[in-house]
Amino acid sequence: MTMTEERPVVPRRSFIFAPGLKPEMVPKALASGADIVCVELEDGVAPKDKDEARRKAMALFAEPQADDGVERIVRINCLRTAFGLADVQAVLDTDTPPPALMLPKVMSPDEVVWLDDILSERGHPTRLHIIIETNAGLEAVHDIARASPRIDALFFGGVDMAAELRCKNAWEPLLYARSRVVHAAAGVGVDAIDVPFLDLEDPQGMEREAKLALDLGFSGKGSIHPKQIPVLNRVFTPDDARVSHAKRIIRAFEDADTGLVVIDGKLIEKPVLREMHRILAIAERLSS
Repeated sequence: MTMTEERPVVPRRSFIFAPGLKPEMVPKALASGADIVCVELEDGVAPKDKDEARRKAMALFAEPQADDGVERIVRINCLRTAFGLADVQAVLDTDTPPPALMLPKVMSPDEVVWLDDILSERGHPTRLHIIIETNAGLEAVHDIARASPRIDALFFGGVDMAAELRCKNAWEPLLYARSRVVHAAAGVGVDAIDVPFLDLEDPQGMEREAKLALDLGFSGKGSIHPKQIPVLNRVFTPDDARVSHAKRIIRAFEDADTGLVVIDGKLIEKPVLREMHRILAIAERLSS
């Protein structure tokens, strides 16, 4: 697939982590309703447990995975660390690699190109999800997004980013950083996924932030507990009104055969069609 080709549109409204050290918890995560389940080898695993977690995570994929519509990812350690290199070696050593890898603390496109090259040499079709959570990564985000056609999504890591930027971990101070990630993702047609909301005692705050993320252009948002997932899925699912509006716009352009149309007194230009088709694709995927 070339950079100009469209990736398949799939719902990525919500994701949740499952500890690699405790594979018995993965089925619960898969049943949580999240669109993405990420098996964790990085921050959630102590250094003394990394080897054991890696072995258990790789063993999860030794058998064929159920076709349940849940996207499975393994978050490996940073590629600039010994733990990260060991994670990559484990992926190369197996004939049943994870369907996708999440790369934390990416700082340059070279990291992604290197991993793409060795996965290609091994013959693994593994997809890539990139976390932008460093100042260097934010600076290079557009080049990173274009580094590999394996990339399906950019994730915004707000906690580490706030620490790097010396700002408060809140919506307004991180708005510029979030916007750059969305911009880069949209430029290559991949999803942008927002950082989890960390306060389980403030469900209204989480819903408010999820709606802000949707309006900014994010495709979904992370969770830290299964009880957050229904709200996230509802916020990021196109409702009937949005689906009907998308159908009207698509139909209007088909009938008019021009670069712009007027609907309900509003001028709508052809670039909007891409998002309208995306809304319909997600709605159809969810209904099936």
